[in-house]
Amino acid sequence: MSSKINVALIGAGAFGIKHIDAIKEIDGVEVVSVVGRELDKTKEVAAQYGIRHVATELEASLALKEVDAVILCTPTQMHAAQAIACLKAGKHVQVEIPLADSLKGAEDVVTLQQQTGLVAMCGHTRRFNPSHQWVHKRIAKGELAIQQMDVQTYFFRRTNINALGQARSWTDHLLWHHAAHTVDLFAYQTGGTIVAANALQGPIHPTLGIAMDMSIQLKSSTGAICTLSLSFNNEGPLGTFFRYICDNGTYIARYDDLYDGKETKIDVSKVDVSMNGIELQDREFFAAIREKREPNASVAMVLPCYRTLQQLEQQLARGS
Repeated sequence: MSSKINVALIGAGAFGIKHIDAIKEIDGVEVVSVVGRELDKTKEVAAQYGIRHVATELEASLALKEVDAVILCTPTQMHAAQAIACLKAGKHVQVEIPLADSLKGAEDVVTLQQQTGLVAMCGHTRRFNPSHQWVHKRIAKGELAIQQMDVQTYFFRRTNINALGQARSWTDHLLWHHAAHTVDLFAYQTGGTIVAANALQGPIHPTLGIAMDMSIQLKSSTGAICTLSLSFNNEGPLGTFFRYICDNGTYIARYDDLYDGKETKIDVSKVDVSMNGIELQDREFFAAIREKREPNASVAMVLPCYRTLQQLEQQLARGS
């Protein structure tokens, strides 16, 4: 591999564009191929960003010798199989969250990564948001200990639309996508393992076939607890909001912004080189490739999250 890292971006939708914008800010990295389901729309994205290769199938990008790494921003149900295809093709891969929609899929990716030695990372962005990094650094210094996390993940998605309000070809999932952020972050921030997990879900949507409301409780081996509420029925405000209740202060994280318990904003602009969590996530991926090391949020590091998600899925299936 040359000093420049050539990237194939698979999935030219809302999140794919966020990654392209982020990569523009990173020296020595270039998106050389973009793949999308609809050729004309993908060509428009390629023209806007000066990307020379356009295709509608992952295999076309994997066949390019100059491609060193792949970022997958495709439907959840495709993540594991596509990550495996990338590793088999000798490409480093970053999979947008979630790594898979089943524990077996996640385990298969981890097994192949360990066999190939390639960098394989999952987009657990909360590990990289400056707000959560600020909390993590204080925990690491022994200045804070989490007693409880209270998390709200609220969207209004009664139809299949993406973050840009465009029609989506696949169905999102509260458990295997949105809960994955918090399940992983809770374990990461507490420094423990999840020793108890419980879930309840509301009615199944007659058309989408998914639960539109869900409640999850977690307990860490450190003794900390987490309460997570998720909804696709909420008309606002939208997004995910984290309340850290600690032994030394309360902190509220809203994506890349952070406030104390009195709603005073905390300056996190010096936490890292950017205020963009996606950019920081991508920087870690490319740094790990160059330095030939395991990245933060490697597929092996996040695997325990998917064990917990399977446990919760099995509990929900039993109706308990």
